[in-house]
Amino acid sequence: MDKHPLLGLLILLCWLRGESLRPTAAPSSLTSVFLFSYEAMEVIQCRMCHLQFPGENCSRGRGICTATTDEACTVGRMFKKNGKPWLTFMGCLKNCANVENIKWSTYLVNFRCCRSYDLCNENI
Repeated sequence: MDKHPLLGLLILLCWLRGESLRPTAAPSSLTSVFLFSYEAMEVIQCRMCHLQFPGENCSRGRGICTATTDEACTVGRMFKKNGKPWLTFMGCLKNCANVENIKWSTYLVNFRCCRSYDLCNENI
């Protein structure tokens, strides 16, 4: 298997994680107390798999992660330029956004996010 696309994928995921860790303005103490009690009810569980190739079961990182209020369940899919699926990965991601056809080397990457119910990223 070609290692360069996997290394690039790792760099892409680290960059996305870094973007989500940028500092934001802190809420007032009264607001943070309210949000803390509200956040405790908003955690959901997500299916996690770091590497899954087409027609195969999850080969690395299989499990369940817990998404907090600023995270969502996500599914990322990589396709070759001809549209043929190449790789799928799932997990929890901060500041997740639905995006389609991000050009990355010779691949296209799609991200789908959900927070509707536990393990919602199994079926998207």
